[in-house]
Amino acid sequence: MSLAVTGATGHLGGLVIDHLIARGTPADQLVALVRDPAKASGLADRGVQVRTFDYSRPDASALAGVDSLLLVSGTDFGHRIAQHAAVVDAALAAGVGRLVYTSAPHADASINPVAPEHKATEEYLVGSGLPYVILRNGWYHENYLADRDAAARSNQVLTASGEGRVASASRSDLAEAAAVVLAGTETGRTYTLTGDVAWSFDDLAADLATVLDREVTATYVTPEEKTAALTAAGLDAGLIGFAVGVDRAIAAGELGDTTGELSGLIGHPTAPIIDTLRFRG
Repeated sequence: MSLAVTGATGHLGGLVIDHLIARGTPADQLVALVRDPAKASGLADRGVQVRTFDYSRPDASALAGVDSLLLVSGTDFGHRIAQHAAVVDAALAAGVGRLVYTSAPHADASINPVAPEHKATEEYLVGSGLPYVILRNGWYHENYLADRDAAARSNQVLTASGEGRVASASRSDLAEAAAVVLAGTETGRTYTLTGDVAWSFDDLAADLATVLDREVTATYVTPEEKTAALTAAGLDAGLIGFAVGVDRAIAAGELGDTTGELSGLIGHPTAPIIDTLRFRG
């Protein structure tokens, strides 16, 4: 069986390949799809097939012989719907047997700013007729490394999330789940992959206090107050809107689900966020 991973030199895609090999998939059955093959020399040295593949101009010939394809959602916000649709079309043209897509929680009905492009991609994939599995990945622990750095400067975590909780998970755990699904044969399934624990921002502040060895408190503000604070700090307006939009989604309870599906797939408890915060310490 030939398994292909897009974005294979990225943070998530590279970990998926690591987990596939660790779980017993022979390297020569793996295809790393990358924009710049020169950056994938380490994968080639391990025996992984490296092929050039660009979301904006996906070449169906790069998918020749692929049984299952992991489409790691792109990072070019505002252009991802067209890019993802083009990859689905290329997979159909190449006769790929199954496509696994990394989406987001509640993508079909979410106020999270990442949701609309995921919703449109899910709809396109389902409507394409291509056998699929959708992985609605919860928020990543790594998304809070910026809060760790901010707390190191200010001794606080600024949030407009109210009493909302976050069932985040490590990138490695989510990559392992993707590897498990990609190597399987299941189709027509949508997973919501979350951490085992839904933490509050008071919990996050306590973890940061442990990691930084100083007092850290969670400071709860309104969306307008957080917007003003981030503006005063000189952040880009687009980034500010994104950050505040995510807080609104957290406040609405969209990132606090604990489904157990992630730990069920990988066969072990999910790693706590403090492990990720320590890793940067």
